[in-house]
Amino acid sequence: MAPARGYVEFSSAECKGCGVCIDACPPKCLELDPELNQYGVHPARYKGESCTGCGICFYVCPEPGAITVYRAATPPKAAGVTATEANHAATV
Repeated sequence: MAPARGYVEFSSAECKGCGVCIDACPPKCLELDPELNQYGVHPARYKGESCTGCGICFYVCPEPGAITVYRAATPPKAAGVTATEANHAATV
């Protein structure tokens, strides 16, 4: 299994537990929490592995502010070019 390229944080106070994000997640790395939140619903949660950082869960969520997606930084791709040269070329 490939390492996670991102991770997801949920606000249990904002999540309605509708499950739309769980159904939409391509790597299926989300689930409903077995514990109830303060509103008596099972909020969604990140399983802790397999997130690609695609953000689909964020876009399908009907509740603004319930989901935050973080994507891991990737090193610059440049064949035969050092990181310093790649950064310099991007600032010119």
